[in-house]
Amino acid sequence: MLGDFITRTLILLLGYGYPAFECFKATELNRVSVEELRFWCQYWTIVAVLTICERIGDTFISWLPMYGEMKLAFFIYLWYPKFKGTGFVYDKLLRPYITNNEPDLERKLQNLRARAWDFAIYYWNNYTDLGQTKFFEMLQFLGNQSGKSGIIGSEADQHCPSAPLLSPDNSSKHSSKKKK
Repeated sequence: MLGDFITRTLILLLGYGYPAFECFKATELNRVSVEELRFWCQYWTIVAVLTICERIGDTFISWLPMYGEMKLAFFIYLWYPKFKGTGFVYDKLLRPYITNNEPDLERKLQNLRARAWDFAIYYWNNYTDLGQTKFFEMLQFLGNQSGKSGIIGSEADQHCPSAPLLSPDNSSKHSSKKKK
């Protein structure tokens, strides 16, 4: 358990944190090289594809022994200055696949984008209607609760007939009876 926590922390730091900081430094330089920007764009593209594949195939790959350690080693391999594996992975694996399947991937992404927008609009309308309905129900409930406080006093009088009614007429009669 502790080993898993340490591995996840190292993945966050060395797979995301350090590369993000290096990418930030590269973009903030006055004279950044095109190769440096290309390297970091390729790195983040590979990490995004890996993350998507990992989320889809999580049930198949998460149980592999030392999966986290392999992922950490892969991230370090991608950006480590001695190896800079980003270029190899991008040029030999990712670019050929995307280039060969680009029209199909583009069509699927456009379809997904359109369906996602329709889905978002549908749920936005439903949740705003539901929210409006629940808001008015809550206001009605609160209004009924404030109206019940006046009823509670009259109900108490009905249940306890021996209790004297306090009105200006009765209060003066009761006070005059007590004085006598």
